[in-house]
Amino acid sequence: MTPVLIHSLPVDLSLKNGDLAVILPVLLTTFGFIIFWFTSKSEKIKDRFHARSEFDRASVRYFLFSKIFGFIVLGLIPLIICMALLQGHKISYYGLSLRTDTLLLTILTTAALAVVVFPMASFSARKPKNLENYPQIRSRNWTMKTVWATIIGWTIYLFGYELLFRGVLLMPVADALGAWPAIAINVALYSATHVPKGLEETIGAIPLGLVLCIITLATGTIWTAFLVHLIMAVTNCLTAMKYHPEIVFKKA
Repeated sequence: MTPVLIHSLPVDLSLKNGDLAVILPVLLTTFGFIIFWFTSKSEKIKDRFHARSEFDRASVRYFLFSKIFGFIVLGLIPLIICMALLQGHKISYYGLSLRTDTLLLTILTTAALAVVVFPMASFSARKPKNLENYPQIRSRNWTMKTVWATIIGWTIYLFGYELLFRGVLLMPVADALGAWPAIAINVALYSATHVPKGLEETIGAIPLGLVLCIITLATGTIWTAFLVHLIMAVTNCLTAMKYHPEIVFKKA
């Protein structure tokens, strides 16, 4: 009789109740970000925009394309897939509702965080390291149209971004595993998505992600996370525009 040389421990690979509510959001977050990141950073796509328009206009159009694409692959598609496969939940389950019972808490937490993040974002935006990446519209001549493109682009993108992290990823996982395991998974992935932007943003995403997750679970909505993130992004970009040595703002 031939002896068995290879041994393995028993592994149960069957799906149990609640497994899909964890696996699906984590996979959607992972692959959604991969698709968004490498598409938005594609030099081939960027070159196509610049081949069709002069530099400043192409920079604005490329920025808006990347933000709209991010909204679709990070927010819209994951939401649709989760609602189709994790049946039994309305759109409000993922934080897209105006809850009157937690409205005051939403307003107070948004205002409190805004008071904290606005000066922090404004100060850090002036640093030379930050100016390497921001503002993301690299037009050399800015006008009010460029400013509005920045605000609109970030609004669209961050709505999808927060819908993914504080809605699609957080809510189902918290129901399946509990609040703290869901928060740990959320913060880990949220921080990891900031790695390409440098150590400072990666580390900073940990406490911010923790606070936004707790507030989202407490209010049942993504609005505080979305608005605070939007305030940070717009403040950062507009401050960076002001202090960038190669950018000129023209009122006309």
